[in-house]
Amino acid sequence: MITPNTMSEPAAAPSAPAAAQAPVGGTGLPPSRSLSPNPFIVAAILLVIGLIGFGGYRASEYQGMQTLRTDAGHRLDLFAAAVDGIVNRYAHIPATIQLNEEVLGVMQRKPGPASIVAANRFLQRLNGHIGSIAIFVVNERGIVIASSNWNDPDNSFVGEDLSFRTYFLEGLAGRVGRHFAIGITRGEPGYFVSHPIRQGNRVVGVAVIKISLAQLESAWDLLGAPALIADGNGVVILSSVPEWRYTALSPLPIDTRVEIKMNRLYNDGPIGDFPVSVDSDPGHEGQIVHMNLRAPSSSSPRPRSHAEVAGSYLVHGRGLKDVGWRLLIFSDLRPVRAQAFGHGALAAIATGFVLLLLLVVAQRRRIIRQKLEAKELLVQANAQLESKVARRTKALTDTNARLRKEVAERQQAEQTLRAAQNELVQAAKLAVLGQLAAGITHELAQPLGAMRTLSGNAVEFMKRGNLATVEQNLGIIARLADQMGRIITPLKTFARKSPAIPAPTDVAHAVGAALFLLDQRLSKSGVTVDNRCEAEQAIAWCDQNRLEQVLINLIRNAADAMADSEHKTLTIEATPGADGSLELSIADTGCGLPDAGALFEPFFTTKPAGEGLGLGLAISRDIVREFGGDLHAENRPEGGARFILNLPAAPKEQP
Repeated sequence: MITPNTMSEPAAAPSAPAAAQAPVGGTGLPPSRSLSPNPFIVAAILLVIGLIGFGGYRASEYQGMQTLRTDAGHRLDLFAAAVDGIVNRYAHIPATIQLNEEVLGVMQRKPGPASIVAANRFLQRLNGHIGSIAIFVVNERGIVIASSNWNDPDNSFVGEDLSFRTYFLEGLAGRVGRHFAIGITRGEPGYFVSHPIRQGNRVVGVAVIKISLAQLESAWDLLGAPALIADGNGVVILSSVPEWRYTALSPLPIDTRVEIKMNRLYNDGPIGDFPVSVDSDPGHEGQIVHMNLRAPSSSSPRPRSHAEVAGSYLVHGRGLKDVGWRLLIFSDLRPVRAQAFGHGALAAIATGFVLLLLLVVAQRRRIIRQKLEAKELLVQANAQLESKVARRTKALTDTNARLRKEVAERQQAEQTLRAAQNELVQAAKLAVLGQLAAGITHELAQPLGAMRTLSGNAVEFMKRGNLATVEQNLGIIARLADQMGRIITPLKTFARKSPAIPAPTDVAHAVGAALFLLDQRLSKSGVTVDNRCEAEQAIAWCDQNRLEQVLINLIRNAADAMADSEHKTLTIEATPGADGSLELSIADTGCGLPDAGALFEPFFTTKPAGEGLGLGLAISRDIVREFGGDLHAENRPEGGARFILNLPAAPKEQP
């Protein structure tokens, strides 16, 4: 409903911006200039930004690669020094062994047991002092005749035939032998250094020391990147990545493979191929390779716990001249390229920011110029709009007054309609009482006749002095009076004209009152009532008097519908609804509904002429809707009709 206050608001004068937007005299503000950019200018700007960004990326990448090369060179030098310190620290030991008398004693053609034991003890003491894997001497036939581990029955080298080893052949030829090999006794890798043992000008044996490379495993941390060491054959003998060990950097020639097989350098294990092709000498600039590399995992304290990572790596190498090995380090290029990408993006963003700043300055100057032009036109437009606003304000004021008058008339009509509806409800209630008059008269006639007879008897018994019988008759009269009161009280309540005031209402109580008022009619019609409503089980929020009126109307209609039915059963049931409301259904076994949609239209009736006006159901639905419910009807599958009252449930009491 529109109130006077809401209608008076449009009468206010429009604001200045609104006035500025309205056309005046057929001419408004000049159309705004198009701000769509020139596509060629946009393309040129994007090209400049892209070129500067790419240039920044390339410059940063070049600088990062140079830094990476310098850092890799320093780390290679540091690791090479560590390898030299570990390997060459004891490389001079074999040359001094031939100076020992016990060792020279076992070099005789038939050394005695005492000489062998003395040599073994000497080598054992020497090895315990320097901490190498083993020190042993080999005769000219390649048989180990004394060793530092002579008293270890499982790992002793004594008696081993090493004539096939390269370091033995080099020592027997009078040269110092140096190379990597895997031990044939325990399968432990090590670096072997051999030196000839001479008696005069004749080589009578070879002294060998096996140096452990275990310390190099912990030295990988100095590099901070995946790395490997390859021997003179190009076979990886040590690596921070375990999968690279005993793989060839390049395919091995047949003669090299045969020599490796004969010398058993790698304990007859297969020599696999390195994952990518790598030059043994990448040069100063290094070599870029692409591969899946197991990078160190952050969850492991040691760098050899790996997770698969694909990327590009810069390979640098350094030769270890004393041992003939090659050290290669694989520097990850992802940080360099990520930094280069960041620098390129920063350069592009800075360029874009500068260009955008220039565009903003130019646009600001353009906007200021347009504002000055618009201001002049706005002054002219405001003068013309003032007159239009005055005319429209007067029209809105007149319209507002008319609407106020119309609202008052509608409110008066609504009050009149509501009063008429209440009178119609009361008339319907009185009509029902008129129809129930015969049954009520019959109900009251019997107790009245009994009271007349009992009162006459009481007078006679008083004359005779029989007070006990008089008292008994008066008690019966009192009970009959109470019975008549119980009959009259529902009628008084039903006939009372009062406004509908919702309150907690026991549905079973309202149903019982309606059935009481219609008891005589239902009994005369032969209707069997199946009342399934239980007291205090369904509490609705409505007016009980109005609810009883609706129930009386629905029960009477059901009884009329079953007039010609063989079986007449009226079923009343209250159940909780799905939305928390209450559903009260009145079902019959009558003829059913011809048109459920038109039932609730005023003056629609299925009864013969003169027996109904067709207002009962319309009034009943209005009553139910007044306290927030609804009424609808449907045909039952087994025959008959069902009227369903949707009643709001009473609110629960707060504790």
